[in-house]
Amino acid sequence: MPRHGALLARAQEEASFVRQALLFFELEWLALSDSAAAERLDDLALQRYRHFLESLRRYRPHVLSEPEERILEEKANTGGRAFARLFDEVLSRLTFRLEYGGEARELNESEVLALLYEPDRNLRQAAAKALTQGLEVHQVLLTFVFNVLAQDHAIDDRLRRYADPMEARNLANEVDAPTVAALLDTCEAHYSLAQRYYRLKRQLLGVPELYDYDRYAPVGTTLPQISWSRCEELVLGAYGEFSPRMREIAELFFRHRWIDAEPRHGKRGGAFSASTVPSLHPYVLLNYTGQFHDVMTVAHELGHGVHQYLARKQGYLQMDTPLTLAETASVFGEMLVFQALRSTLTDPEQRLALLCHKIEEVLATVFRQVALTRFEQRLHRARREQGELSPELIGQLWQEENAKLYGDTVQLTPEYRWWWSYIPHFVHSPFYCYAYAFGELLVLSLFEMYRQQGAAFVPRYLALLEAGGSDRPDVLLQPFGIDLRQAEFWALGMQPLERLIAEAEALARR
Repeated sequence: MPRHGALLARAQEEASFVRQALLFFELEWLALSDSAAAERLDDLALQRYRHFLESLRRYRPHVLSEPEERILEEKANTGGRAFARLFDEVLSRLTFRLEYGGEARELNESEVLALLYEPDRNLRQAAAKALTQGLEVHQVLLTFVFNVLAQDHAIDDRLRRYADPMEARNLANEVDAPTVAALLDTCEAHYSLAQRYYRLKRQLLGVPELYDYDRYAPVGTTLPQISWSRCEELVLGAYGEFSPRMREIAELFFRHRWIDAEPRHGKRGGAFSASTVPSLHPYVLLNYTGQFHDVMTVAHELGHGVHQYLARKQGYLQMDTPLTLAETASVFGEMLVFQALRSTLTDPEQRLALLCHKIEEVLATVFRQVALTRFEQRLHRARREQGELSPELIGQLWQEENAKLYGDTVQLTPEYRWWWSYIPHFVHSPFYCYAYAFGELLVLSLFEMYRQQGAAFVPRYLALLEAGGSDRPDVLLQPFGIDLRQAEFWALGMQPLERLIAEAEALARR
């Protein structure tokens, strides 16, 4: 409704005004010498905000003078931001001509991508062809945008004294390079799990070869519809079995209608949990239609909601987590509800469909995001070493990194080499993707600890949620005996995935 849009615009304008009014604090804090800052950080009155203040100081070596910062900010809208906007404008206007069943249709990006999940293989193949042809027409422009933004990133790194293209992202995520390297290397070492699953999927689909357009094909029977009341019962039951406190908080969202779940005309799609201020509660938005994935979405967003509710005690400046810890409760909540839902299914076909859905979700969140990150690393390295890159070279890098992931289990068509060019994270948020893998695998490792330790695990986990963003991830995870730099920890998260694949293989043999 127009009044809702007006309210949102007003809130955004007020928030911008507040940020501008408070900008002086950050600049003055960063201007202090290290000794002066250390003296103030020792003040007992500031201990509650110590991590927030220390986090700001971490950027001090990379901040330029105030006049230089103002120049960069003023030029940004006609520099890198302009090319990022150009990318959005081009992609939003792209049409993809689908020829199928003797008819031709013009589709937008989201519509053509949705067809890759259809059961009809010929339709998936036609959709892949339409996507490729639509992107290929604009390859010169899209390649130019990628080249400009990669060089803009390199200039920014040089001016701000970042030694590596990923350093700025790591700083924002509050992790160091050895931690990220351990994550990426461990995931690559377990690519064989993805390949093992895709061998199974080829068998389940009954095709001689699995192609890139088959990766998202549905497997097995259709899962039953689940009413909203049954969804509430499942989610609260799973949360309560883990922790009565988690159930108690989750119940508040249902009882006080903090969840906007009904699909309706004019309502935005997707799902999220919005934290507010410490004196209020979070709000959850989703669009519930009774599908299995909707139940998992409720579990996921309520996990965020519980996390945000518990972290309010840290105050406005420290209740939000970095990206690396943002999924700690949401993915954990999903796992709890997935286990509960699986136990209710007695039909082997339905159990297999449920397992395949969950496995593919993990593969997409962990292994695919690592492959995207490896591609991005090579892209930025090549741009710095070789100068402007051709679309063919970028496509080659893309194919090579995806081939490492899929091995001989998925045949990558020549057309797939253009599919790097529509992914917005590469344009708007360089090296964002590894945080998805970090969050998912962190939770899978924590869930494996819970499986091994039982009730003793629960108080430490709730304390982690209550801590919000009050310290670095490595510090907050110390009570679990976790060393994020060790491959053994990340490998622990592969164990639940391996069990899911083994169970799916056993069901497929029946």
